[in-house]
Formats: sequence, C-alpha cells, structure tokens
Amino acid sequence: MKTAFPCWDNRIAPVFDTARQVYIVEVEFGRIVRETQEPLAGDLPVQKALRLAELGVGTLICGAISRPLQEMVAGCGIQVIPFVAGGLREVIQAWFSGRFDRGAYAMPGCFGGKRRRFRGMHGIH
Repeated sequence: MKTAFPCWDNRIAPVFDTARQVYIVEVEFGRIVRETQEPLAGDLPVQKALRLAELGVGTLICGAISRPLQEMVAGCGIQVIPFVAGGLREVIQAWFSGRFDRGAYAMPGCFGGKRRRFRGMHGIH
C-alpha cells in the first residue's frame, strides 16, 4: 500500500491544491519498504489526481484541499484524509504506527476541537 503526504519545508503542505511534491511511503506486510519524493507537475487539479493514481497511491493525507480536487482524487479510488498539519516525519510515524490522532494533527480551526482517533494504515476507528 502506498500513502502520499504532500510536503513543503519538511511539513505537511498546508494546501494540497498548490503542492508541488508528495512524499510517498510504501508499506508491505506492515513494514515500510520504500520512501520516495515525487513531483506533482501541472497546475490543473485533474493532473494532480491522475498523478497520484499513476503513482499507485491508495491514501492521501493532506492539509486543506478544495472540494473539486478531493472529489477527483476520491474518484480515482484514493482515500483522502484532509486538514492534517504537522511535521512530515511525525505525521508519517503516527500514521504507520496506528497512533494517528486526527485531533492532534488537525489544522488550526478544523474539527471544532473534537478529537477523532484513526488507527493509521490499519483502518479508521
């Protein structure tokens, strides 16, 4: 399974619509087997969605994302977990260890202060 994390300055990019690169983490049998950084060429939303599909991404964890782009990405069969903020490495480790607390990594003003816990790559709780 591949998960994409749009990044900027070693953090989750604040807005996926303007992100220029994604950090891809590939997991097999519960272990990270490959990490790569890939460019997101093109300014059109459909180009970003198609690029993620081309890379074989199954989940996108991102900051803010416009509704049309979120729908395009989801239309490619990719799960979208939006409005996430934080250090890139910290978010990746929390996601893959099953300690991803969406409230702890919520962008300021998102989720109304409610804490929602996700079980990382193992499913949503």
